[in-house]
Amino acid sequence: MIVDDSFTLRQYLEYVINSDPGLEVVGVAKDGEEGVKLAKLKRPDIITMDIHMPKMNGYEATQQIMEECPVPIVIVTSSWHPDDVKRAFRAIDAGALVALEKPPGPGHPRSKPLVAKLLQTVKTMSEVRVVKRFPRQKKPEGVPAVLPTAKPAVALQRVEVVAIGASTGGPPVLKDILSGLEREFSVPIMIVQHIAEGFLEGMVEWLNRESGLSITIASDGEHIRKGVVYFAPDGSHMGVTGGGRIVLKDGPVENGVRPSVSHLFRSITKAYGGRGAGVLLTGMGKDGAVELAQMKEKGAVTIAQDRESCVVYGMPAEAIKLNGAVHVLSPEKIAGFLNSIGK
Repeated sequence: MIVDDSFTLRQYLEYVINSDPGLEVVGVAKDGEEGVKLAKLKRPDIITMDIHMPKMNGYEATQQIMEECPVPIVIVTSSWHPDDVKRAFRAIDAGALVALEKPPGPGHPRSKPLVAKLLQTVKTMSEVRVVKRFPRQKKPEGVPAVLPTAKPAVALQRVEVVAIGASTGGPPVLKDILSGLEREFSVPIMIVQHIAEGFLEGMVEWLNRESGLSITIASDGEHIRKGVVYFAPDGSHMGVTGGGRIVLKDGPVENGVRPSVSHLFRSITKAYGGRGAGVLLTGMGKDGAVELAQMKEKGAVTIAQDRESCVVYGMPAEAIKLNGAVHVLSPEKIAGFLNSIGK
């Protein structure tokens, strides 16, 4: 199902999606209010949701759908207005799975790759099992205020830097991990998150509101500092020297992406050896899997997200197949484990 306030874009998205033999558009809505009603009526396998719309925006519609008739939702927007980017991440917080850039029309040089990305994501996300979200002001009956948790894993060694790689489904997992780190966390964190161009700044702003740590977009040549989180900028590989200086490169794509988790993990291995930690989170493909195993061989702490909590169990699964993860943990337990490293 397509929800978009532009008649032209609704027609174009419907044409693009119906052109794939494995997909069929069962309904289109011109705003969020109509989208909520149609979602209940059609019960689609997946919804593409615009953000900037009259009557009810994409965040509000996502929130209501996830509370009343949960369906996998992919945010598809062409608006880079700061307010709309904020709404996109609020929608992810409310249960949307991923945010994508809306493909431009035929003939545009970026049209073909963005259409391919959209179709691949729609197919993959349609298979994700989503659960009902309860309104935040209400508590579901029978659910205790504090859920019991197993004894957290504890690191047996300290490290000097933590590297994290994530792709599809990564932002909410990163929010859970970073918000779970203590304010006294004293190790620099370097992160590569595959994300549509234009969304990074909004994601960093969103994460800064959720975490007690300082979160920023990395700059070439700056020195990593204790307790600061650095995200690789759009379009640049990120690495680090043995002296703790960030190095950004515009080199060839790796595993189809730039920035690449593989590039970051290799850099950490070369600069820090067994004094680093690598964490591989949810995502399609295998970016970072081989390099996580190489980090383990050098004595580094290595962690993969567990299958149950992954939106897409691609990258972590590939690392686990290679025996590259010393620990396989949920996001909550990853945060607890990192706290034991960073004290």
